[in-house]
Amino acid sequence: MYKRIIRPILFCFDPEKVHYFTFALIRILSRIPGFPFLFKAMYVVNDKRLETTVFGLTFKNPVGLAAGFDKDAKLYQELSNFGFGFIEIGTLTPIGQEGNPKKRLFRLKEDAAIINRMGFNNGGVQEAVERLKQNKGVLIGGNIGKNKVTPNEEATKDYEICFDALFDYVDYFVVNVSSPNTPHLRELQDKEPLTKLLQTLQNKNLAKPKPTRGGAESSGAKPILLKIAPDLTNAQLLDIIAIIAETKIAGVIATNTTISREGLLSENKDETGGLSGKPLTNRSTEVIRFLSEKSNRAFPIIGVGGIHSAQDALDKLEAGASLIQLYTGFIYEGPGLVKEINKAILKKTL
Repeated sequence: MYKRIIRPILFCFDPEKVHYFTFALIRILSRIPGFPFLFKAMYVVNDKRLETTVFGLTFKNPVGLAAGFDKDAKLYQELSNFGFGFIEIGTLTPIGQEGNPKKRLFRLKEDAAIINRMGFNNGGVQEAVERLKQNKGVLIGGNIGKNKVTPNEEATKDYEICFDALFDYVDYFVVNVSSPNTPHLRELQDKEPLTKLLQTLQNKNLAKPKPTRGGAESSGAKPILLKIAPDLTNAQLLDIIAIIAETKIAGVIATNTTISREGLLSENKDETGGLSGKPLTNRSTEVIRFLSEKSNRAFPIIGVGGIHSAQDALDKLEAGASLIQLYTGFIYEGPGLVKEINKAILKKTL
């Protein structure tokens, strides 16, 4: 029904306005008695065999919602009713910011893709924290970034602010230095600044105390992951492997959106911004496989990018991903895709 009726109607309107409309609709429906139960009955696959333990966390299933959909942690509880095993919020910055001027979100229908140049629009980390205090059992990832006006030399401070504010309210962290929509942000992927940033956060992380029953304290560290661009060269990916080994962060999310426009058919293919969706399917899987093989599976990988079918998801898991995330595929294929993937994973395990 989604692809035949709902999607054609939604795709008649401006994509950013549709995003906010859909948010409001899900929130309203979720407040009507019976609707949360209906959503769960339609989309949630409850099966212990789907449980996945990665970097010390147990996920109900390996299919998550990628960052960017629920930037401000406004709808994570309701979105979890669509069958996701975890929700990643953000990207959040220390101070709220409007992001880039509109229009900044574009559908590429012929390519089953989206171009966005949102620019980390969000209400600021403290607003999100207040909403996360109401969390009722949803496993949450916190995706953090820097404010647009913060120079790269001072970027680490922005990441530290977000890390400290979110620490008690998220289950894992994602350091986003790979969005193409904040000026000079991707320069932080270079080996020296990236190592410094991740080591600073990891030092802070390992210093977090965790009370034990005996009264002594041990590290209460939480997993820190790095989200990387699909546009990195093999040499840069080898640098990423070395940086993870040095800083001992928990893993990688591969990949963010791409600045490549190769092979696109849609008229608005040359819009500035990051491209997501089907054109990214193969490249993101290649990056996952490269990292997994070259590191000898030394760290977990969350695979994201161009997952529009159960087979796309299985390909990423086979390439070396431990978990996967949806974004553009969720928009084009609908919430039924989450259930389809989880059922395919179960079938594969039989």
